[in-house]
Amino acid sequence: MTTKGDPTSYFPSIEQKYGRPIEEWKDLIRASPLTRHMELVGWLKTEHGLGHGHANALVAHTLAEQAEG
Repeated sequence: MTTKGDPTSYFPSIEQKYGRPIEEWKDLIRASPLTRHMELVGWLKTEHGLGHGHANALVAHTLAEQAEG
């Protein structure tokens, strides 16, 4: 179950709009040489055409997973 403010609440619309599964987006983020949140958001927006909210949700979720180990 997702809660308000949970980045995963964006995932169904991200998959539908951009045609890639979330795991593929997370793999791209992890493979990027960029490490800072807003750098990654900007990269997803400029290189992959994502909107700000979608890019932010993907980056926030992926970086949180990495921080958890």
